[in-house]
Formats: sequence, C-alpha cells, structure tokens
Amino acid sequence: MNPPGPPPLELETVRAVYGERVALRGVDLTVGRGTLVALAGPNGSGKTTLLRVALGLLPAAVGEARLFGTPVDRLPIAERARRVAWVPQSESPRDDVRLFDYVLYGRYPHHGALDAETESDRTIAIRVITEVGLADRANDGILTLSGGERQRATLARALAQEAPLLLLDEPTTHLDIAHQLDLLERVRSLTRERGIAVVAALHDLNLAARFADRIVVLSRGQRVAEGPPAEVLSEELLLRVWGVASERRLDPRTGVPYLIPHRLVHDEPGRGEIAGFGPIHVVGGGGAGAPILRALADRGFRVTSGALNLLDTDAEAAEALGIPAPLEAPFAPIGPEVRARHRELIQAARVVVLGPIAVGPSNLANLEDLRSEAGTRPVWLVRENPAGAWDFTGGAASKLVEELKGLGARSVRDVPQLLASLQPLASPAPPGGHGSDRDARPTGGVELG
Repeated sequence: MNPPGPPPLELETVRAVYGERVALRGVDLTVGRGTLVALAGPNGSGKTTLLRVALGLLPAAVGEARLFGTPVDRLPIAERARRVAWVPQSESPRDDVRLFDYVLYGRYPHHGALDAETESDRTIAIRVITEVGLADRANDGILTLSGGERQRATLARALAQEAPLLLLDEPTTHLDIAHQLDLLERVRSLTRERGIAVVAALHDLNLAARFADRIVVLSRGQRVAEGPPAEVLSEELLLRVWGVASERRLDPRTGVPYLIPHRLVHDEPGRGEIAGFGPIHVVGGGGAGAPILRALADRGFRVTSGALNLLDTDAEAAEALGIPAPLEAPFAPIGPEVRARHRELIQAARVVVLGPIAVGPSNLANLEDLRSEAGTRPVWLVRENPAGAWDFTGGAASKLVEELKGLGARSVRDVPQLLASLQPLASPAPPGGHGSDRDARPTGGVELG
C-alpha cells in the first residue's frame, strides 16, 4: 500500500502541442510511490512528450502536471531537481570530465550556488557508480566510455540526485541484453527497497511486462491501454497499436506474459484498426488444418489455431503465416497449460472451424474444449472425407461432433464452401441493421478504445 500524501506524479487531461502538431490528447496518469510504470507505444506516440511535460520542459497546453501535489510550473528548477531525476534517451557530453565528477553533478540540487561538495556527496557518488557497475571506470573520462557505459553513467548521475521520482526515456538504448536486464533489475530494486517511483519509456513490451507494475500504452498521443502486464499484454494489443501479428505465451518460471511477434499486418502500424474479420479459430492437426489456415489468411481473415504438437505440419503452417497456436511437445498429450490457452483463443473467436482431423486420445482435448465453449458462436465442420476412418477414441470423438451439430454447428464439404459460408459474416451490416458480424462478436480480448 502506498503511504499517505500526494502521488509523485499526476497528469490530468494533459494536451501538449509542438506548434500546430498535437502530441498528447487529454492524457491522464497517476504514478504512486514505490511503483514502476512502463510507457509503451510506437515511435511518435507521445512517450517522450509525456516525460517532458512531467519535467516541466514542455508546458501543457491544456490540463496540468503535478509533482507530489504541486503543479510543476510552480516549482523552481532546483526544487524540481530535488523531486524528480531524469535520464534522457541519449546525452553527448562536450568535456571529457572524469566519470566520478560527471556523476557528482547530480548532487548540485542539494547545495547553494557557491557550496562545495561534501564527503557525503562523494560517498553517494561512489555508491551509485558501483551500483551501475562502473566502479572500475570512475577515474576515466566520460568521453572514453562506450555508448552503453555512458548510458549507465547518466543513470548513476540521476540516482545521485536521490530524488523520490525517476523518469527514464528509453534507458536500455545502446545496452546489450545482459546490461538491459541488469539496469532494469537495479531500477526495479529502487522501487521495492527505497520506495522510489519510476516511469520508464520502453520500446520492448516483453521487458516492460517483466519489470513493470503497470504498463501504459500510448498511440497517437492518446492512452489506449493501462493496467498490470497480465491484463495489458495481448495479441490484440500488438495488432491494434503496432500492426503486428503475434502469439502470447506465459513464462513458466514467473507466470509473466510475453509476446512472440510473427509478421507485420498493417502497412501503417499504429493506425488503430484491426485488419480483417475475426478471429476465426481453426481446430486442426496432422496437416488437416493447413489448407484452411492458408485460405483464410489469404482472404485477409484474422486467424487463430487450436492446440498443435511441435513439428506438426499444421504447426509449421501456423508459424509461417504468423497465426497464434498453443503448442505442445511432439507426440505428447495436450497438457493443462496448453488447454487453458486453447480455451482463451476459442473464447476470443467470432467463428470456430473444425477441420477434417483424425482424433485420438492425445488430441481429443481439442474437441472437448470446443464442446465446452460451443453454443456461443458459429461453428463450421469441414468434412472433406466423411467416409474415411477418423475417430480412434472408441467413439468419444464422434459423440462430441454430434453434440456440436446438436448445438447448431454447420457442415461444409470443403474449403471453398467454407469461404463462401463465411463471407456474409465478414460483410458489413446494412445501415441500421444487425448483421452476423455483430451477432458473432467475440467474448474475450482487450478493449483499447
């Protein structure tokens, strides 16, 4: 629980402009003590602008930014520096001062103009230099450092301010993966051990999900999503805001979600639209689903796949097409985690298609999950070879298919007939009408406004 008192940072219906260009459009944001908030969004979405408004470097055209309850434009520069520290995207020092002296600059807000640094200041500078892993470079010139080392030096200078609010603009720029993880681990520990509030603009959504308490997503100057990583990170988010098709998975060690990007869908990422009708969820396996996946993707439908085994022909097709598919180990029965993901995809679908698959004990769970979610959305059964042997479960699969038919599932003979049957659903409803698109609205997913 956050201690009493005004929050470190508040933005209230902030509108910010550069000349005639609107950079932020009515953005609200509250950052509590001891929390790490990640700002995410495409290039030009307003992340840096938001930080500049919070610092008072760019005045809000409408609305207000407050630091610990005080409007930022009412705070003298020195007082702002005591309340908030900033790490910019990049900084190019002109003089080759010692790293130690460069970090010591961060202590200036705590002294008068003519005051010399104290032993306490020097102790703090040494401590933060050590914390960012640059103790062996303390006496080297700042210009001799690599880009990644200089980024860590800038962080050390900000930490030397000992401000209760820290703003980071792309802090992992120029850092290799090891130092990205190291830096964000250190920043995360500041929130937990010292109660510092942190706002970090990050391009990498997976890093944001791993370290942040909350993720705020901006698109074209508007806040389009906000919440804990488990709620915000979704395939729909990446498609809607960045125009990238992806697959969402959970890290089995931490339970934190992450996204595997597959392919660019939009010509103009970030335009705020989802391409095509869907999702259409295809239950396949053994190659029976691949022709359906390809045909639907070629027509511009959004597609997801049922649970598949790695190395399955359908799994390879789904990967090539950028179609999300829960994957199980080769030849293994579908496990509970994969089944949970499968049910999520069914719940998010507008239409479900069951391909002409052979069903045995290892993949019967696909039909069981489909049956448990049936009756709430249209279901099509593609039965290309109805006379062939396909049920190897002692009749359990056949019973489930008959139950699906009893709930309204429709049979089509092949993929062309399936496409013809789906076309009316994807067509816009007439004015004032309620077409099938609306009637088959998905029950899951993340609303982004």
